[in-house]
Amino acid sequence: MNFVLIVIGGLLTLSGVVWTLQGIGILPGSAMSGEMLWAIVGPIVAVVGVGLISWGIARRRRGSKS
Repeated sequence: MNFVLIVIGGLLTLSGVVWTLQGIGILPGSAMSGEMLWAIVGPIVAVVGVGLISWGIARRRRGSKS
């Protein structure tokens, strides 16, 4: 379960970073490029992803100590 949280968190973080870069116009070539919505949604998704990674790592550490 912890591994799944870490993998999903990593994917969400990566997606959020890409969406942010597309939203602010750094990564062109997509329908999302230059759209303010993705510049707002991207960081939110990235933060959720980092939270899932942190939660998965914390659960893994807690589980290995018992």
